[in-house]
Amino acid sequence: MNNFLTGLAMGAALTTAGVYSPDIILSQFIFQDFTMLQTFLTAAASSTLLVTTSQSLTLTTLPPRPASTLDLLSWTRYDGNILGGALLGAGMAVCGACPGTVLAQLGVGVRSGRWALVGAVLGGGVWSWISRRRRRTGGDGERQQQKTGKNLDSRDGKLAGTGKGEMAYEALGISRAAMLIGLEAGFVLALAAAVKFADAPAAKARGIPPYVAGLAIAAAQLVSMVLRGSLLGASTAFEELGGWLWGAKKYANLVFSAGIVGGAWLASSAVPALRPVTDVAVSPVRAVLGGFMIIFGSRMAGGCTSGHGISGLSLMSISSFLTAAATFAAGGLTGLLVG
Repeated sequence: MNNFLTGLAMGAALTTAGVYSPDIILSQFIFQDFTMLQTFLTAAASSTLLVTTSQSLTLTTLPPRPASTLDLLSWTRYDGNILGGALLGAGMAVCGACPGTVLAQLGVGVRSGRWALVGAVLGGGVWSWISRRRRRTGGDGERQQQKTGKNLDSRDGKLAGTGKGEMAYEALGISRAAMLIGLEAGFVLALAAAVKFADAPAAKARGIPPYVAGLAIAAAQLVSMVLRGSLLGASTAFEELGGWLWGAKKYANLVFSAGIVGGAWLASSAVPALRPVTDVAVSPVRAVLGGFMIIFGSRMAGGCTSGHGISGLSLMSISSFLTAAATFAAGGLTGLLVG
């Protein structure tokens, strides 16, 4: 029930914010409408304050997001984060959705979201199959252990018993408090610059300022922390669903995803003005392709725009900074090429 209620909160928040709309997402990646960026910066700043306070008071003991290692780039163990984040961003610019907003689009009734869901399920199925094969042949954890000489937690590939090396402030050699101050200052300055120099016509048309939208998403993060003791993230559900094809039946994240669909439907039904003004014409082929890319990329990176972009940044995880940077960079480049 807690997973479903948290999903309801996230679905309602995404719908209120409007960032589920393909028009808003696609316009961001061709640099015509910065509603999504302004909302993201507000949500990330607010969520970081919530999570850091909770961690400092030991109300939660959430580990950092671990590195995603594929052994494709010899110079970094974060190659999965970089490559997966880039694929995620490119996919967003192709289909106008991310793993969480695909579900919100279903609830609101966006036509392209149904096709993006098809691609997303396919992406989850393929990644689930690859993951099963890698585990059977000694995947990331074993190779990383050979490189470091240290034991690994088989569940997520972290160095057993410690998050050292995964926190950005540890890598920089500063305190968590100093990192918080610097990060919040960076978010605020970036948001101020975006508001001053980058227009957000979609937010103005909806009558909901991006900072209000971002606070709504942060509120959903708080609900997740209180009810589940964990942070938001949507892409795991598609790997779970894909795993059903191979006999691995799990439900927790699927229940959460059902809540997102339900929350989006309830919010848009209660306030019809939250529905998109126009249903952007994203072709079925493009939507399926993009849907596949966003899920395959998210699972390669170990998280999506909510899992890394909101939650992971809030935990100050190195992997999340790299994933988010790769996502926005690749999304912008792809948007300019296909937009």
